[in-house]
Parts: sequence; structure tokens; C-alpha cells
Amino acid sequence: MPELPDVEGFRRVLAEHAVGQRIERVDILDDQVLRGIAARRLAEHLCGRQFGEPSRHGKWLIVPVRAGPVLLAHFGMTGSLLWTPYGAQRHRHDRVIFVLPEGELCYRDMRKLQGLRLARDDGEVQQVLAEIGPDALAVSRAQLRELLGSRRCRVKAALVDQSVLAGLGNLLADEILWQARINPRRTCMQLSDDDLAQLHAKMRAVLRTSVRDGRVPPRTSWLTGHRDDKPGSCPRCGSVLAHGRTGGRTTTWCPRCQPGCPR
Repeated sequence: MPELPDVEGFRRVLAEHAVGQRIERVDILDDQVLRGIAARRLAEHLCGRQFGEPSRHGKWLIVPVRAGPVLLAHFGMTGSLLWTPYGAQRHRHDRVIFVLPEGELCYRDMRKLQGLRLARDDGEVQQVLAEIGPDALAVSRAQLRELLGSRRCRVKAALVDQSVLAGLGNLLADEILWQARINPRRTCMQLSDDDLAQLHAKMRAVLRTSVRDGRVPPRTSWLTGHRDDKPGSCPRCGSVLAHGRTGGRTTTWCPRCQPGCPR
């Protein structure tokens, strides 16, 4: 599932290859990824204009169109944005192709759970993002304490709740909690100030490394590099990893490094 680092990678792809280029054509191969706009109207609004400098909030990619609307992209569970040369073989999951003078920008998505929207202006962008929490990479330690400190839910559930904190998914949440030595099934109210400070520090470190790599890296020294092993062992202490569900999400943790709530 694309998370904050993946979407930051998509933002870099667009910024490097497409900003300032004239949109010559928009080929909609599957209009099921369009949200709130018809294929013909999307093409009318974009053709002949240029992409401006993109930004990101959590898992959302925000792309202003010069002298036009704002393109909003969400990648759901399987979406991606790729730059391809002319004549490249079309992938069966390519859904929308933005044809530019120097190549093509492809929105590719297998499951089509989210997609592309147009907002008329920044006000409409804010309406779309109104129920989204602050970006996980930008949140301060004090903000994180305010967001989590009084919640009764489990900390893993809070971290992946986009209305609380934007950008984290399963891989990032498990990795951050493992590095912070916090059990994912502890409630937010059970976290001490030291726990929250450690959680914030590890969140920033994991996100910065992942953003640099354009994904959550499967490093052998990280939980991510072992979570799919069955049963798998903790890369820090060698204990057998635990696997379960927390807040409806598949969760992996180390029972020794991440003990339950202290008595």
C-alpha cells in the first residue's frame, strides 16, 4: 500500500519530469479511477495547460494546474505514478495517461480504490482534505502529544487513522512502534511523556529514511525486512515475532522488545 514515502516519491517524479510541460492529451483508459468528474471534462480542464509545482499531504498528491484547477491524486492500496517514454509498452493497470512533449505520466492502479479528482481552487482542496489530520512528517512533538495523549484507542490504531495523523500505513506504523519499543496494543492513554517523545523521534527518523528511499525500505536491521517471514525473528533481539490483528490491521511486533503495558 502506498504510504507517505511512496507518495513523496510520486511527487518527485512529477516535479522532475512534468512541471512546466504542456499537457498535450489526456488518455483515460479506465474512468473508474475518476472521482466526481467525467472523463471528457477532465481532459477539457487539463489539455493545453501546464502542471505547476506539486505538494503532498499525507497520502494525497496535490498538483496545481497553471491557470486552471488543482489535480488531486490518492493512490489507495495499489496506485502509483510513473514517467515513461513514448512507445513504452502499455501496462494492463494503466488507467490515465497524461501525454506531454517529452514523455508520458501514467497513473497506474490495480484495485482502483481511490483515484483522481479536480478541485477548482485551494478552497476546494481544503474541503477535500478537511477530515485529514496533520502530515506525519511535519508534526511536532507537542502536536503528537496533543493528538494521541488523551485517546483511549490502541496506539497502532491511532497511528494509521488518517483523521488523526496523515500518511502512515501498516508498514510504517509497525516499524515506528518497533523502533520506539512500544507495543502496538497499548492504548494511547497508557503512553508516558517519555514514550511519546521516543515515538516522535523514531517516527521522524523512519520517515526521513523512507522518504529518501521512496518507500519503506526492507532493511535487514529493520522490522520491515523480517515481518513477512513466518514466524520470523526480531532483528534486534532474535525473539520470535508475534503476528496478529490490531484495529482490524495485520500487525507484527516483538513481544520481548515491545512488552505490553507495564503494571
